[in-house]
Order: sequence, then C-alpha cells, then structure tokens
Amino acid sequence: MGADVTPELVHMCALNGYRGCVTTAPGPTVLDAASLLCEVADELVVRTVRDTHTAWVDRVYGVGRLATRAESPSLGERAHRGIASAVYAGVGGGLRLASTGLDRVAATGRGPHLESTTEGRFVSSAVNGLIGDRLLRERPQMAIAMAVRHAGADVDPTPEGLGVAFPEASGRLVVFLHGLCENESYWQRHRDRTGTTYAEELAERGWTPLMLRANTGLPLRENGAALTGLMQQVVEAWPVPVERIALVGHSMGGLVIRAAGAVAADVEEPWSSKVSDVVTLGTPHLGAPIAWGIGHGSRGLGVLPETAAFGRLLDWRSAGVHDLVAGLAEDVPPLPHARYRLVAATLTESQRHPVGHLVGDLLVRPRSAYGRDRRGRSLFPDADVLHVGRTDHFGLLNHPQVHTALLEWLA
Repeated sequence: MGADVTPELVHMCALNGYRGCVTTAPGPTVLDAASLLCEVADELVVRTVRDTHTAWVDRVYGVGRLATRAESPSLGERAHRGIASAVYAGVGGGLRLASTGLDRVAATGRGPHLESTTEGRFVSSAVNGLIGDRLLRERPQMAIAMAVRHAGADVDPTPEGLGVAFPEASGRLVVFLHGLCENESYWQRHRDRTGTTYAEELAERGWTPLMLRANTGLPLRENGAALTGLMQQVVEAWPVPVERIALVGHSMGGLVIRAAGAVAADVEEPWSSKVSDVVTLGTPHLGAPIAWGIGHGSRGLGVLPETAAFGRLLDWRSAGVHDLVAGLAEDVPPLPHARYRLVAATLTESQRHPVGHLVGDLLVRPRSAYGRDRRGRSLFPDADVLHVGRTDHFGLLNHPQVHTALLEWLA
C-alpha cells in the first residue's frame, strides 16, 4: 500500500463504493494484535481488578471506621492503599509502555501478518466483532473492510480482479454473508459430515458463489451501506451480465443484508433490482436474548461499587452487538420484488417444545428468526419458513435440511 493510502481510506472505499479506490491492504501484523492485547489487559483486567479492590477496601475500612468511630484512616489502611496503588500503577504503566513499543515496531511492517493464517483470520474477525467500531477509530489498520473474499484474500471489485478470481463466472450470483465475529470460512463448518457446502452445491447448479467478509462490530446500517456499495461495484464489473442475485445471511449477516436493501432502495442502486431471493439463517430479526441479557447484566452490575467494574467489562462491546438487542424493525422493509426464506433452528426436535421455544438455537428464538412479534404481526408476511430441529445456531451454517431447501428455493 502506498504512503498516501490509509486504512481509513480503504474502509471508506468499501463503505461508499468509490470508483478507483484501493480495496486491499496488507492487514495487521501479530505485533498489532499483541499491542491490542496489552491495551485490553490494562483497560479491562488491571483496571477491573484495581477498581473492584478499591471498592472492597472502601467498604471494609469504612465499616471499621464506623465501628471504631475513627475520623481518619488508620496507618494500616493508608499503607494498604499506598502499596496497592503502586502495584496497579506499575503493572498498568508497564502494559501501556509495551503497547506503545509494539505499535512502533508494527508500524515498520515487521512481523507475520494475521491474514496469512487461518488462525490469524479467526482472531481478526472475532476481535472486529467484539470491538470493531473502536478499532476503526483507534486502530484502523486492524479494522476489516467489507470485501469479496477468495482463497483467504480480498478480491479487487474491478473487471480484472473479478475475472481472475472467478474465471467461470455465470450470470447468477449467490452472496454469502457471515454473522457476528465470523468470517467466510465459517461456511465450511461440518463439511466433514455433509461432504459439501452450500456454495459448492449451488456452484454445481450454475450459480457463482461470492463469499463476503465484514467488520461485524460496526452498526448494522453502516455495514448495510458498505454492502450496497460493494455489490454495486461487483455488478458493474462482473465479467458477464448479471441476471439474478440471491443473498444468504447467517445470523447478523441477515440483518446486514436487510439494511443493505433499505440503503439500496433509498439511493436506487441498480444491483438491488437483480435480487430475487433473500435467505436468512438464524437471523435475530426482532433481537437476540443474549444481547438483551448482556445489556441488562451491565446495568445490574453497575448498581454496586464492588461489581461496577465487571459491568464495564460487558459494556466493552461493539455497536454491532448493541444492534442485536432489537434487531431491525418495520422501518427496514423487505425488498418488494424478492422472495424471503427464513430459517430457524431449535435444540429440540419440535419448535413447540418448551425448551426449544425458550432457548431456540441457544442464541436466537424461532419467533425472532421468523420476524414475528408476540402479537402475531410479521415483518415478512409472504415469506417461506423452515424449521430445523436438533441443531444449534452454528449448525445452520451447513445443514442437510438447509441444503435441500436452498436447492429448491434457488432452482
């Protein structure tokens, strides 16, 4: 990457679909990740222990002073506080110094790149899902830009880049977008059991699969804007005329697809008129209980000084995770010309089973996956729905019943 091309520019290219922008970057190194780890250790671990320790010291010595009617701290209390403060300051200062030093070395480009290994890409996607919005502001070199992926790398959405990556391109595109903290390789899950993947099976039927990767820590609507910009670039640069587009999203990916449809409708992006099918797999259209629980847990822990620091741990979550609390409501309507196919899973065979109804696939309940509220109103009144029993949230990434349904829906 040239000296004038920054990670912020790369992100804005993906977000806005600017022509002629650079859409690939060397990516962060292991040293960047180590620096971030030092920063997190200081901000979360050291400060949490320090603040919790201080709160308990205040409580214990406060009770002691009340019992003895002492007006000032004892010698033991002052010594305790002085030693503790020095220890926490030393540990925190050492971590901050290490983080700064690692940043300086990483800026030279030294060290292996996270993108060079499967494990590194896993770490990068997970961290982006948890704090991706913060990374974009403070460590932009670690923030993932929305991109088409092939062989573990970004594909430049130009005629040349797409032509090299997809030499047998057809006019039918099936686009796969992963969920929170995931990346495109998650669609390979359970391949050892099924012997194939959704992308491979649809490719045999004449579809060209496009695997996308996104920073799932960004707000849903921001990722929706990035997706619509990218898709317009892809459609304009595709080696052959695009006839039909199917969008398949797992979990949060389904919400980003919906947000992209709303953005495309607002700005009349031509690519959206090619979308014939939208398939969502375990998508929390009406929110996910676990995200709701994290928010309430954070507020609950903040009530007492002794637990407030742990509440801040839960608050160290991205805008993307925040958006999962409510999902997307009626103000993000479905594309009027596309057929919607909604897949829900439960741990139990029947979704009517009390356990299946309560916990769903462990992360999303069937009602939310179908977009139906408690009053029976539906976000997708004409959608086809499929229930998959005896599997969990991640089982939907590669499940025989979904294989069968996709081949029928996308025939």
